[in-house]
Amino acid sequence: MRYFFSFLMFLHAAIHLLGFAKGFKIAQIPNLHAEISFVSRIFWLISFLLFAFSAAALALGKDYWLYFVVAAIIISCFLIASTWSNTKYGMIVNFIIMVVAVLSIFSIRFQHKTDIEISQIIEPAKTIIIDKLKHNEIFDLPAPVKQWLEKSGVVGKEKIHTVWLKQEARIKMKPGQKKWSHAKAEQYFTTQNPAFVWNVKMNMLPLIQITGRDKFAEGKGEMQIKLFSAINVVNEKGNKIDEGTIQRYLGEIVWFPSAALNPNITWEAIDSYSAKATINYNGTKGSGIFHFNSDGDFVRYCALRFKDNTHEAKRFEWVIDVKEHAVVQGIKIPVKMTATWKLDIGDWTWLEMEITDIKYNINAQ
Repeated sequence: MRYFFSFLMFLHAAIHLLGFAKGFKIAQIPNLHAEISFVSRIFWLISFLLFAFSAAALALGKDYWLYFVVAAIIISCFLIASTWSNTKYGMIVNFIIMVVAVLSIFSIRFQHKTDIEISQIIEPAKTIIIDKLKHNEIFDLPAPVKQWLEKSGVVGKEKIHTVWLKQEARIKMKPGQKKWSHAKAEQYFTTQNPAFVWNVKMNMLPLIQITGRDKFAEGKGEMQIKLFSAINVVNEKGNKIDEGTIQRYLGEIVWFPSAALNPNITWEAIDSYSAKATINYNGTKGSGIFHFNSDGDFVRYCALRFKDNTHEAKRFEWVIDVKEHAVVQGIKIPVKMTATWKLDIGDWTWLEMEITDIKYNINAQ
């Protein structure tokens, strides 16, 4: 879409060059009858250059295209007004470009806010001395948890304190929805002080983009979903969100298994293939059950979570199922998973997700 819009803007730029060519009699433009003054000729050229430069900058993914395109639109509007009968339809293109520019500004502001939040959770972790996970540190864990950590390969490796990962996903926003929406997400975690920031972009319909940010920091959770990064669709906080978000964090430690030893997490054996974990951090508490197969691989996580943030909200079972494992940087982790709500009306599998990249002990990017 970015390249298509860049091409459209370059075509719009080229049309402005006609005013310059007409004014200096470089070319005959039969459909442009208006007399063009010397000053207008120069501004037709300036407008062309500004639009062309903006198109190139946008194609390269540079945010500064916005500064140049706003100037180009202002100049273009004055030029079109002075030759209205021949160029009035160019105002429609200017309007479209301005709408895209405004939406881009909201997107940049939203991303900037998220970048600050990422830095706030990652920065304190830079001073942590990274040591290796020793075998005697897992001695007191329930047998299935100990087997999982051994099988995952984290024993003898550096403990994981920060994580960055990328996801591709298919999402259904409500029960009964037939079609999946495609999404891409990035997520940052810290483990010593449990926290994460999850940033997602999802195309609901052609030309309709949803951006979202989930955050857990200092024991508090937040959920935001915005239309075009501008209009709030969801903006939730509160005790129920705090509990649900810490339960999510707990379930996602399977991507960085050494976090299972965090002193804020306690483990309780259930049987040979499952154990209950409880995390209590900064006044927020949540629990979930981890299930493992006979080989010691993690295969399922179940938690009773609040589905909504209303006063009448009830807890329902929230289930993560593993579809595929892979060894990444020497650590075996689940890379394909689904998430399902067990509701009164039936199961709602709302997420199919794949980890496409992951890095450990990173700084904010």
